[in-house]
Amino acid sequence: MYSRVLTASLYGLSGEPTWAEVDCENGLPAFSVVGLADQSVREARERIRASMENCGLSFPAKRITVNLTPANKKKEGSHYDLPVAAGILICSLKDKVLPGAADLCGGKAACMGELTLDGRVNAVDGVLPMIMGLKKRGVDKFFIPEACLPEAMLVKDVYLYPVSSITCLADHITGMESISPVKGGSAQVVPSGTDVPDFVDIKGQDHVKRAAQIAAAGMHGMLMAGPPGTGKTMIGKRIPGILPKLTYDEMLEVTQVYSAAGELKNGQSLISERPFRAPHHSVTKAALIGGGGRPRPGEISLAHRGVLFLDEIAEFQSHILDSLRQPLEDGFVVINRLNTRVSFPAKFMLVAAMNPCRCGYYGDPVKQCTCTEHERRQYAGKISGPLMDRIDLHVSVQRPIYDDINIGNAKSAVSSSKLREGVENAMAIQKERYAGEV
Repeated sequence: MYSRVLTASLYGLSGEPTWAEVDCENGLPAFSVVGLADQSVREARERIRASMENCGLSFPAKRITVNLTPANKKKEGSHYDLPVAAGILICSLKDKVLPGAADLCGGKAACMGELTLDGRVNAVDGVLPMIMGLKKRGVDKFFIPEACLPEAMLVKDVYLYPVSSITCLADHITGMESISPVKGGSAQVVPSGTDVPDFVDIKGQDHVKRAAQIAAAGMHGMLMAGPPGTGKTMIGKRIPGILPKLTYDEMLEVTQVYSAAGELKNGQSLISERPFRAPHHSVTKAALIGGGGRPRPGEISLAHRGVLFLDEIAEFQSHILDSLRQPLEDGFVVINRLNTRVSFPAKFMLVAAMNPCRCGYYGDPVKQCTCTEHERRQYAGKISGPLMDRIDLHVSVQRPIYDDINIGNAKSAVSSSKLREGVENAMAIQKERYAGEV
């Protein structure tokens, strides 16, 4: 007895169609998975067996062979559990009328989800890009974990079947109780509630705020250099608050990246605010750029359409900083593996902060620098010339004047909303100026 169920494999942000072929034949009971399946996929054998038996479903005592095709591409992830289980259910019930199996076996519907040992269907990473990839190939019906429904609702003109357990799927296949589909595209944009600090908290440093506004208007790179305690980090953390709101298409782009990386929080379906990522200077190259055995988005992709803030940039390893040069130029990063080549978007605004020397006080009028000339050159030389050339604005940040920050004498600081108005006006002028040329 043979059946096959359509699912998807995620390569970068591309959802590629994959078939879970199941063959059940007489012989000594066995359960094997072929088709370049990794360890997480091979472990599905025990999850499927236990979940079916614990839900009272009959697991066939036969020789079961599962082939994930195309067999020349590596398969990774736990979302293959549900399509393989569906294929086994269909094979074991071949002698019965199965009204709910036509779409699953005919390639009109795709299936994805992770099974627990008690038969529940858990959420999986990358549901949004997998659905969008299969939709481009004409698939419009999807059996997905119930917990992934808010995320999948972002895709228009598809029908979503939320599956809470393997029993629910079995009842649908046999026609005992059909799963009611939900039409995608009806999700509403709800603010994520991210609390971005306001520029109104910062007194003084007006020239740095002006530089931040100019950088935000063109998504230019910005480097702030100055002694400790001058407000560089405070300003860097507030820059996302003066960037214009994301468009819906941009929200979908960012959400796909976060879905593939497994970074969507519980109950969060859409990234509606500009991302802000601030990795520590001990970050590895794979974590910053992306990579791993199964290529995943790095910090630069998680900062797509937002801000990547590198505090104490001179403390990062030089070869890791140089790996930013090509993504800054191209707006995307390509990761090559032996049998895989994936691409992730990386259009981000680079904001960096650094001290003028290792002790931090070179040129400071209050505290004397203790570094030698050689140490200062060595410290600044950790950032290569080509990378510095890609950072458009270099701003010197000095100690604020006392009268600028004294509560009694200081003038009121400009708010982020006021700065954002200037950024949006500048962008509107640019769009009008270059209309028809881009």
